[in-house]
Amino acid sequence: MAPSTASDAPTSFPGSGRFWALLLVGLLLLLAVVCDGSLDQWQLTPPLLLAAALSWLAGQVGIPFLRRLKMGQVIREEGPRSHQAKSGTPTMGGLLLVPCGVLVGCLVAPGDPRLLPVALVTLAYMLIGGVDDWRSLTRRHNTGLTPRGKLLLQALAAAGFLAWCAWHGSLGPAVALPYGISLPLGLLIWPLGLFVFLAESNATNLTDGLDGLASGVGAIVFLGLGLQLQLRGHGGDPALAGFCAALAGAWLGFLLHNRNPARAFMGDTGSLAMGAALSAIALLSDSLWPLLLMGGVLLAESLSVILQVWVFKATKGADGQGRRLFRMAPLHHHFELGGWSELRVVVSFWATSLALVGLGLLLRP
Repeated sequence: MAPSTASDAPTSFPGSGRFWALLLVGLLLLLAVVCDGSLDQWQLTPPLLLAAALSWLAGQVGIPFLRRLKMGQVIREEGPRSHQAKSGTPTMGGLLLVPCGVLVGCLVAPGDPRLLPVALVTLAYMLIGGVDDWRSLTRRHNTGLTPRGKLLLQALAAAGFLAWCAWHGSLGPAVALPYGISLPLGLLIWPLGLFVFLAESNATNLTDGLDGLASGVGAIVFLGLGLQLQLRGHGGDPALAGFCAALAGAWLGFLLHNRNPARAFMGDTGSLAMGAALSAIALLSDSLWPLLLMGGVLLAESLSVILQVWVFKATKGADGQGRRLFRMAPLHHHFELGGWSELRVVVSFWATSLALVGLGLLLRP
């Protein structure tokens, strides 16, 4: 929803996008090394490093190619005016990074039958996002697939994954909570699984609105899930933990191109795939509660849009105008229009995600 008034000039923020991106890469790498070293199981660091290197290299080679193909992002007119300068920046970067993460993730434990369906549903959402991005580019407007058509394709891909889970008995009928509590859902686990896919993929899509925001938050949440899977009792779940680390690395490698000022955007191609991968891993590993906590920034971004629309419609008068809960939704635009620089918003959201990962590790099932 567009704001009613313009904002003041953004306040400055120390450091550059490159500095903060390298700092985040170093911090997440350190967390992986410390976890692996303490457990004497080098399951997180190697896939993280390999996927990051491949993703960065794919960006180095692929971004100029995207530019030559004129894959320039179309910026929505109702967004902040400062974002109009980003028009023409290559998009569909998800085509470069997602296969890198999926490939390395599947090599972590090639004998584990769960990794293939996770990889396939991630790639399916990447293709859905790619079609959406492509239609936006060819129409020269920031809309691709219709909302209903896009949601239907997402639901079909999620249903295919859930059908595989049902066939192999890979999805339990309960959700694990902290302190040994378990929430029995029975058959309700299936509609919940579908809801998680649709909600999470669209939340990651909404978060992808500032340079480095979604790629940084995504890398943090992926590694957070990997850490909690490694730290579980009975040896943890090294296969899915390694897959998480590979995806974290893929998004970190892309972050070095996507940080402010961005050389490329991941587009729906990358953001929808991110949400699908998080959903699939959380469902298979009974990590819905950790995902809810660690992905709190993603949840807040999605809720801000829902609440903004609801309040606007509930207070709409005869003139067709209603009140706004936020200056603009999603939430990151609210802070931008409040005078925060884009870099300050991004780094603050990264820091919040890191704090939520710490909380998720403390309150893991």
